[in-house]
Amino acid sequence: MEKINLFGLTLPELEAELSNLPKFRAKQIAAWIYQRGANSFDAMTDLSKDLRAELAEKFSIELPHLVTQQISDDKLTTKFLLKMSDGAAVETVLMRQDYGNSICISTQVGCNMGCKFCASTLKGLERNLSVSEMLGEIIFVQNFLAAENQKIDTLVIMGTGEPLINFDNLIKMLRLLHGSYTLGLSYRKITISTCGIVPEIYRLIEEDMPVTLSISLHAPTDNLRSAIMPINSAFGLSKVLKAGDDYGKKTGRRVTYEYILLGGVNDTEEHARQLSKILAGQLANVNLIPVNPVSERDFIRPTNKAMKKFFHFLNTHGINATIRREMGAGIDAACGQLRAKNLD
Repeated sequence: MEKINLFGLTLPELEAELSNLPKFRAKQIAAWIYQRGANSFDAMTDLSKDLRAELAEKFSIELPHLVTQQISDDKLTTKFLLKMSDGAAVETVLMRQDYGNSICISTQVGCNMGCKFCASTLKGLERNLSVSEMLGEIIFVQNFLAAENQKIDTLVIMGTGEPLINFDNLIKMLRLLHGSYTLGLSYRKITISTCGIVPEIYRLIEEDMPVTLSISLHAPTDNLRSAIMPINSAFGLSKVLKAGDDYGKKTGRRVTYEYILLGGVNDTEEHARQLSKILAGQLANVNLIPVNPVSERDFIRPTNKAMKKFFHFLNTHGINATIRREMGAGIDAACGQLRAKNLD
């Protein structure tokens, strides 16, 4: 008989699966799985030996396994390639920031959004990640940090895949992560990045979950955005910007617009002028990101002069802008590169 995986279950779900035991046992097991790094029942020393054996016969605790990892030259970034129970692999990144430890997780195995500059789309989409698999990425890194007496401080959902395509699993995972019996992570320390799936942005508003919304814009006109982001043919700039504006107004949370600077493509002063015009009046800021060149793509990094000029124009025309701190020197920094290399 196939064992039931307890990892990824909420406390009420654990209580239902363990209904033949006193309720406090479910709380004990949840604490071991989510807070104390247990990946087997043998580690649960406050359970009797007989009970541990009984649980092991019926249930499993399935976490992702490490395939390989890369550490940046400055030791601040670690990229993990993690394998799920069916063999599918995803990337998860730990970034040691001035304000604490931030992790970036994937929500899908591969991606079918087709953004022309992104390595994540090179192999297409295999499937969505489950609640337990996404949470497994987080707990894997939490266990990694626990060995250094550290913890996860912030979560960025900006890895491989489009999070809002996997909406139901994502929301359930975040509510589980927020629970006091898991990591108790504040919603305000979570950022969800989307390429602009408009209907799901409105669903996110209704969840009343005060996460930061980050929208991948990458172009100030529909023609240019459609050329580099096929999703724009379904949800054009006017719809995406209205959804972002509505999110900001209804949640009181400032929206971040991600803008990857592609050398000679979208990095001129005229592009900055167009961008400042369409974002005027929004509760938003712009995060400028110099592209991480991917060998299979033709895009190049913008010059430092072009980046500074773009940044200065926005900030002197009423748009709060930052240039993302670059991390991951010496490793496959672009999202999806390590997975693509491993598949090859």
